[in-house]
Amino acid sequence: MKTAVILIFVLAIAGCASRVPAPVDERRGAAATAPRPPATQAVPAPPPAARRGEYVVKRGDTLYSIALEQGVDYRELARWNRIDDPSKLRVGQPLRVISPEAQAAVAPPTAGVAVGAARGAGAVEARPLERPAPPSAVPEGAMKTAPKAVRLPYSEQNLALLSRGEPAPGAVQKPPAPPAPAPLPETQKPEGVRPEARDPEAIDFVWPARGRLLAGFSEPSNKGIDIAGKTGDAVVAAAAGRVIYTGSGIRGLGKLIVIRHDNNFQSVYAHNREILVKEGQSVTRGQKIAELGDSDAEAPKLHFEIRKSGKPVDPARYLPPG
Repeated sequence: MKTAVILIFVLAIAGCASRVPAPVDERRGAAATAPRPPATQAVPAPPPAARRGEYVVKRGDTLYSIALEQGVDYRELARWNRIDDPSKLRVGQPLRVISPEAQAAVAPPTAGVAVGAARGAGAVEARPLERPAPPSAVPEGAMKTAPKAVRLPYSEQNLALLSRGEPAPGAVQKPPAPPAPAPLPETQKPEGVRPEARDPEAIDFVWPARGRLLAGFSEPSNKGIDIAGKTGDAVVAAAAGRVIYTGSGIRGLGKLIVIRHDNNFQSVYAHNREILVKEGQSVTRGQKIAELGDSDAEAPKLHFEIRKSGKPVDPARYLPPG
């Protein structure tokens, strides 16, 4: 009887063990429930970098604004890039901003000079340039010439001459030092401009209008100066040159005139009421070129700039005082 009870108990335990649920594969569940990574968004390609002598068009650029910033005639800019319609510039479009001749002149030189011909292929061998040896101070074997010291025999007469500073007979005399040159008169400069700030390539400019100075040069907020005036006041050319642009193609400057001068200088006259010159016309310094106005401005004024190679410079460094 006791044996039967033990057998029944063992069978009951075995039946319970058979009903234990199977373990869950955690790796499979994690893989099934893990969220999928979000799809990567396409990143716009960066605009191409400008090479030497090139400019990459940005949003808001016009052919006229690019020409002004680069210090070139917009017609030359269009010709160099074969542009028939100035309104069809594309963002990211590279433009040549110097002439093909100048582009060839600034090309980096090769590291060596090609000499001789390779056998069979007609190629040439590049050899580095040889620097000439620095010339020696005195060639070997050459005779040195210099004043020679003269030894005088001791005597009371020679001693007396040397004591008084007089040259003894036969002694070599040094040539007298040349007189110091007289100082050159200093060029008159605007008040507050240091002498060393004077541009050696500066040309003679005159004030383009008469009036109170409203704002001075403060790049990048103000690339020139603003002169107050009345509508219709005369605007004159600050220096002799050739008109390379007239129009309203640059936002914020109204009716505009750009004149090219010597030494890569340009002058800019903005917010005019009337323009009295044409593109390609030569003008003289002080010639009336426009009437002061308020085109694209809140009040009548002349915005005047001086640029060198397209870069704005402070007109106070170039205009006469007064």
